[in-house]
Amino acid sequence: MDYLKQYRKVTYTNFLTSGRLNAYLADIDRQAQERFERLIEGMKQAQGITERLKEQDALEWTGRMNNIWACVKETVDKEMIYS
Repeated sequence: MDYLKQYRKVTYTNFLTSGRLNAYLADIDRQAQERFERLIEGMKQAQGITERLKEQDALEWTGRMNNIWACVKETVDKEMIYS
């Protein structure tokens, strides 16, 4: 919301005064979460990260998942939050 308030003042004011701000933010949050989950799963499959890897080498699995999480977060933020 801070981004919207600071950089998209007219949009923020329109949503706020119309009473639709919370619904708008909830919708963006839902869309971002869905996109995040789809990208995580796609990248896991593309990189061959499986539950078997998690069982065999938890440290490797954690490191690779953290890397995916960071990349996906940056992507979703750029696509949906800061666009």
